[in-house]
Amino acid sequence: MRRQQLNNLGDNFVWIANRVQQELANVRELRDVEFEEPLRYPTVNVHVDRVLAGQLGATANDVGAAIVTATASSRFVAPNYWRDPKSGVSYQVQVQVPQPKMTSLKDVQTIPVSSKTGTHPLLSQVASVQSTTVPGELDRQNGMWMIIVSANVGNNDFARAAKEIDRAIVKAGQAPRGVTTQVRGQVSALKQIFTELVIGLALAVVVILLLLTANFQSFRLALIVISSAPAVLVGAILMIILTGTTLNLESFMGTIMAIGVAVANAILLVTFAEQNRRNGADPVSAARAAAAERLRPVLMTSLAMIAGMVPMALAIGQGSEETAPLGRAVIGGLFTATLATLFLLPTVFGIVQKHASLKSPSLDPEDPDSPFAQKLENA
Repeated sequence: MRRQQLNNLGDNFVWIANRVQQELANVRELRDVEFEEPLRYPTVNVHVDRVLAGQLGATANDVGAAIVTATASSRFVAPNYWRDPKSGVSYQVQVQVPQPKMTSLKDVQTIPVSSKTGTHPLLSQVASVQSTTVPGELDRQNGMWMIIVSANVGNNDFARAAKEIDRAIVKAGQAPRGVTTQVRGQVSALKQIFTELVIGLALAVVVILLLLTANFQSFRLALIVISSAPAVLVGAILMIILTGTTLNLESFMGTIMAIGVAVANAILLVTFAEQNRRNGADPVSAARAAAAERLRPVLMTSLAMIAGMVPMALAIGQGSEETAPLGRAVIGGLFTATLATLFLLPTVFGIVQKHASLKSPSLDPEDPDSPFAQKLENA
């Protein structure tokens, strides 16, 4: 019963593996889809008829010993050693059928089997001998059987290939009981890297927001500065689409770099805009005046960064295709972020700071604009 359960599990194992392999072979992004283990290894299945063998005076052990002796060697069933009387060295003596004499199923069927009656019935008289196939190798992971279907990516879009692999596994159908499917290799590493990058980017934005809030002592001004970050994302994505670049680790890092430069430019503009507003100008006019005053520093910073990334983005030279996505993401993100900083950010500043108070939110008593400093002077 246990052997039958293992055979059924092995059949289900091979069946779902074949289904997955067939679905993966239809994925255009994959190449060289194959099994790493030989699943159909040729073998000979010998099923002993114990009743008939017993009538002829043979046992299942006798049948097994005859097969092993004929196909391998007698040293596995009857070890024998001969000692040289002159040298005292022992030598192993074994009997073996020559391999050229054991090349077909008929040769196996005519193997003689020893019996208690002294007769030597042929193997075909006491057992059924059939040619079949079995898994030639079964790897294990944590004690569980494992069949590996490997493939190579045929293009640069590894993320799309990972999605198609997941869809192919779903199309293959539900795995039988006791069988599971698992995607390993670079796909799991890719998902882990992107998950950590997204978490890192979100934490960076939150930390920048908190630092800007402490710097400006105003949550509104911090939000105005952070509002330039979506423009970087839009520009980077557009540049990636226009250049046919994939969203990978390099382009993700380039987007983060562009966000840093865009936030620095936005801080510069918001600082001068807030000073103009506190000097009596209305918020919209104050922001526009700040954009005109800081136009040259903003353009110099952005253009210098873009110019430095142009050679990288053009992918000139051997092996430069790997770092080209970084330069392209920086160029696209900074281009849209600069336009948003100079033209969109003043409007956002005017809307958010329209009804803002002119009183300083500072709690430092040494700050002359702080209301606490005025209270101390009156006291």
